[in-house]
This record gives sequence, structure tokens and C-alpha cells, in this order.
Amino acid sequence: MSAPSGNVGVVTGGSRGLGRVLVERLLSDGWRVATFSRKANDFTERTAEKYTKDFYWEPADLRDAQSLRGFTRAVESIFGRVDLLVNNGGVLHQELFLTTAGQRMQDVVATNLLAPMQLAQLCARLMMRTGGGSIVNVSSINAVRGYRGVAPYSAAKAGLDGLTRSLARELGPLNIRVNTVTPGFFDSEMTAEVTSVNREKIRNRTPLGRLGTAEEIADAVTFLGSSQAGFITGQTLVVDGGITC
Repeated sequence: MSAPSGNVGVVTGGSRGLGRVLVERLLSDGWRVATFSRKANDFTERTAEKYTKDFYWEPADLRDAQSLRGFTRAVESIFGRVDLLVNNGGVLHQELFLTTAGQRMQDVVATNLLAPMQLAQLCARLMMRTGGGSIVNVSSINAVRGYRGVAPYSAAKAGLDGLTRSLARELGPLNIRVNTVTPGFFDSEMTAEVTSVNREKIRNRTPLGRLGTAEEIADAVTFLGSSQAGFITGQTLVVDGGITC
């Protein structure tokens, strides 16, 4: 996904997992990249040392609207523009709905829906000043199929799909494309605690017979953010090995 000189990508949750893969891929393709997470780690520190002019990281919390505004202002000050936003950051909490505390529900919705909504607004305001851009929201097959114990998460991700379609309509005249990638089960920290028994059940229900990889999800994200998808907006690309067929 090579970028015209100077293009800037913002990836939320870019310190690990899928976010890390996306940050690495964008940087290697010539993008300048900004990301945040709640804490620094070896990856963010090494990357900042290697890409002194092209990589920016700061601590921020998806639940804290003020920190998201501060992060976006810093990106504007340092890089002057945003051409791609990948709303990748999120949190999965598994618990039966009848026992889930109200505050926990609010945190899940704030992290997985309200934060992407706010970041889309902040970054779209920058995109419109420089001729447009692309927003890719990372959803989940929990928004497509019902699964036990993840009701607030499923609701938030389904809201993200609705946000994509509405923003595609509203921001299209500004040359801002908005799409969703909906991953199935893939190897990540979210699936690391899945038992071997449940992992085998997932494989058996998946037509391709395996879990996906973060690299395969990143392929879909980078495609939708690239000029190759220049006439695609308002769409949801499901990358799940066929489990929702």
C-alpha cells in the first residue's frame, strides 16, 4: 500500500496485534504513522527510534474524549494532515448479560463505538482540508451473528457498521471514503484465551478449516484504505473464512 509522499495514517491501538501489523506495514510502504495506546511498550519505543520523523506515539485512552482530542491536535501539529484513519482499537468483555454491571456496559460502548465516532469526526475535519481521505472501521462478526456473553460488544460493533454507512453518505461529497472490515476469528490477544476445545469447534464451523491471521485482516484494511478501492465506500468486507455463510 505505497503512499504518495507525505501521506499520514492514524491507527488506533497500534502497539500490538492487528494495530501493530498495520503500523509496520504502513511505515514500510512510506507512510507517516501516528498511533496511541494506554502504555508504551518495546514495539512503540523501538519504532520511534527507527522512524524518528515518520512515527508518532503518545498515551491515550479510548474512553477519554479529551485525550483523543489532544492526540488529534498533536498529529495535526506534527504532520499537518490525516489521509487514513483505521479505527482498530477496542476491547472485548465476555460475561453473561444479566450479570454485566452498567458501568462495564458503558465502558464497552465508549471504547468500541463512541471513540471511533469521535475520532472519525476529528480526522474527517482534517481530511476535508487536504482534499479527502479514507476511514476504515474494524468491526467483528459479533455484529453479524449472535454469540452468548458478548451482548454489549456486539451492540457496539453493530453500531459501528451503521456509522460507516451513514458517514459514507455524508462524507462522500468531501472525497472521504468510509468502509468497514469485519474480521472473523483470527489469532490475536482476544482469541488467545479461547480453549483448545472451542478453537476446534470454530475450525469445524469455518469452511476454510482454520482461524485467520492478523496479516490477512491487515490485507483487507490496507486494500480499503488504498487507491485500489477508490470507488468503494459504505461497504462492509467480511474476512472470516466463511463462518458467517
